[in-house]
Amino acid sequence: MNRHAKSNADSVRRAVFTPVDNRARVDTVVHRLGDAIELGLLADGEQLPGEMELAGQLGVSTVTLREALMALRQQGLVTTRRGRGGGSFVSLPEEPGEERLRARLAGWSTEELRDLGDHWAAVSGASARLAAERTEPDDLQQLRRTLDELGTAGDAAARSRMYGRFHVELAAAAQSARLTREQVALQTEVGALLCLVLGDDEYRGEVADRHRAVISAVQDGAHESARALAEECVQKSTARLIALRLAMPHTVSGPRPLESTHEQEPRPGRRRGDA
Repeated sequence: MNRHAKSNADSVRRAVFTPVDNRARVDTVVHRLGDAIELGLLADGEQLPGEMELAGQLGVSTVTLREALMALRQQGLVTTRRGRGGGSFVSLPEEPGEERLRARLAGWSTEELRDLGDHWAAVSGASARLAAERTEPDDLQQLRRTLDELGTAGDAAARSRMYGRFHVELAAAAQSARLTREQVALQTEVGALLCLVLGDDEYRGEVADRHRAVISAVQDGAHESARALAEECVQKSTARLIALRLAMPHTVSGPRPLESTHEQEPRPGRRRGDA
């Protein structure tokens, strides 16, 4: 990995391991690390930093960190080995079943999905525009690797992780820690649902073409084109999810939140009916 690509990868990791805020710190650590694991930002089998080092990176006490790691173990996202060569290791969750994903999708109204898509498009569009203004060509190697992995991913779960990782790395290429964290949070809401549309090889090819076009525009410094292409990529995926939701029987309902196997923060505001 060259210097620029390593810098982008380091930016993503810094967004994962930046200090958490003071509210509900155990839950915040659980969500931060759990989201990163489910998105594939932390690799399956990867060893986490030691407790003292990780607690220091996250700005929490070792007691808080141990409670968070215990919760992650209960969720099957972390395993702990004792003795020589031991420590805490990432455990990538299995692909959610299609029925479960459809139940999660049914928990969203079409209006809520459109609103989520608008937010996601705004974040990805801003990330692409800033990346086009701020990056050098060598900074895009990580995005290209993720694009290659999307092309070879054999199942919908792996494809959805590559899709989400691309948009997170695009925010990292924009050199914005806030946009990177926001993109991570968005992927925990929408990422698993993309399994419902990325099982289609033809659509996977369309996504790869759009990601390739975004990289090309960013490399050329065409910031407005990069923004528009990134927004279009998100809008097309959101439209597919909305079409699936509209095709569901009105009697079907399911739990929200949709993505994570761990408990999510409640969404603010009152839920509205289907559009």
